[in-house]
Amino acid sequence: MKLKAFLNNRVREFNQPSFITQDPISIPHKFAKKEDREIAGLFAAIFAWGLRTTIINKANELMERMDHAPHQFVLQHQPQDLKKLLGFKHRTFNDTDLLYFIEFLHYHYVSHKSLETAFTKWMQPGDEHVGNALSGFHRYFFSLPYVPGRTKKHIATPDHNSSCKRLNMYLRWMVRNDQQGVDFGIWKKIKPSQLICPLDVHVQRTARQLGLLESPKSDWNAALELTSRLRELDAQDPVKYDFALFGMGVITKELL
Repeated sequence: MKLKAFLNNRVREFNQPSFITQDPISIPHKFAKKEDREIAGLFAAIFAWGLRTTIINKANELMERMDHAPHQFVLQHQPQDLKKLLGFKHRTFNDTDLLYFIEFLHYHYVSHKSLETAFTKWMQPGDEHVGNALSGFHRYFFSLPYVPGRTKKHIATPDHNSSCKRLNMYLRWMVRNDQQGVDFGIWKKIKPSQLICPLDVHVQRTARQLGLLESPKSDWNAALELTSRLRELDAQDPVKYDFALFGMGVITKELL
């Protein structure tokens, strides 16, 4: 199949350590500790809209405010430490949202060693994809007694027919383990075959040009459609083609 060979070549081209520096995944790559990578990766993924340089700069700023030890900060911060976070802003994400994120992460890590369980405990045996994980994470994330109304827009869910681009990208980072040095592969309870391709503007444009996506929308059904086509090319690791589709698309436009 010519398309499969073509895309496999593009995956090999972009799925390289050289990809890391100019991508938000560079933020969790600054850390060796699993929990730090999980937290840094979540914030980097949530911030991932707009110019990649701005995303990286803002994520780096947040890591600095958290003393470059996000897991320790989440678990051990005192009320006065939270003052370091005041005034933080990235596009529509502000310090109100940030303080709730910290509250949730503290709540979770007090009783869990990994953020993986915040997703996987909602999955069912035989799940074809991570839809239940994403829906469950959304409910769990907003289950604390007080949730700022404005913060709900920052965590997507398939239940609202969102493509969940940023969370799907985060899951790709945490789950895929191909020894290429880009994705981390530190979560083991989700299979790479269950991942959904992150549907950003670059991926959509390239996928449509290649005939891999017919839907004109950018929603959950479109993400499922694209991933279904990618499974025809590699049933065990369909989301590896995110590297190819994104890499080809970003050449012509630098916005995520």
